[in-house]
Amino acid sequence: MTRKSKIYSSACLLALLTLPGWASASAQQQDIQEAEVGTTVVGSPPADLTGLTAGPDIDGFISARSDNRIQVTTADGTNTVVFLSDGTEIRSSNGLFGMNRTKLATGSLLNGLPVTAKTVQWGGGLVASQIKLRGKDLKTATMIRTGTVQGFAEQTAATEALRSRVADIDQYNVKGTTNVYFDTGKTNLSQQAQADLCSAATQANAMDNALVLVVGYTDSTGDYDFNQELSEKRASRVVNYLQQACGWKPYRMLTPTGMAEADPAADNTTDEGKAQNRRVAINILVSKGLDGM
Repeated sequence: MTRKSKIYSSACLLALLTLPGWASASAQQQDIQEAEVGTTVVGSPPADLTGLTAGPDIDGFISARSDNRIQVTTADGTNTVVFLSDGTEIRSSNGLFGMNRTKLATGSLLNGLPVTAKTVQWGGGLVASQIKLRGKDLKTATMIRTGTVQGFAEQTAATEALRSRVADIDQYNVKGTTNVYFDTGKTNLSQQAQADLCSAATQANAMDNALVLVVGYTDSTGDYDFNQELSEKRASRVVNYLQQACGWKPYRMLTPTGMAEADPAADNTTDEGKAQNRRVAINILVSKGLDGM
């Protein structure tokens, strides 16, 4: 995956937090309007897709879902409806080099999830012969969906009002940043890092309306693909610890991301500088609209 597509994938997942339907299970079945997509195909596509004329490959994110159809929105804003059939193969690529492919059910196709669909032509429309997604995208999307649904069901009306306000605000004040550090090529948390994470969670919890944004980084050792994967794994490890050990709620966390060796904190030509760059930053944010600024 290219640097551009990685950034687009992260942006798609960040959009999950601002979709108005994420607080209910019915949000996963947003209606696909026939007039908008211009398709008049009726009936169910065949299970056997062999022999059908190949259609275009579509790279984008799922913006709507209805019965046996999904709408995929590409980076330029084009919406395309794709039918699903019993013959549609849905696969997730896990592992550092895209190995360990696992076949998934159609229930894994969540709104906001970045996908690549191979299609065939049928009845004037398109049927997905194969849909590919990245395992870490699915994990993050599922975490956000489950955390949002469960979390807001347990909260008061005031918290629900907070969610609706935050969904309309895309600028935040940074109220504090905590960095935790890692050994070369590693993702495990030291005892000091664990203590610092729970301290950051306590600090954020004392602030009204605070959210947390977790960003992972690496030093310059290794190539870009390796470092991108490593930075994402470090961010994911921090997110898991914040939620599981420090009690930070998933619905108060923005989508984590990895930035590889971008935005170094120190000089990558020295061992001391590299040690400072192998980090995950935990940023405490409060929206400017709620912070009075």
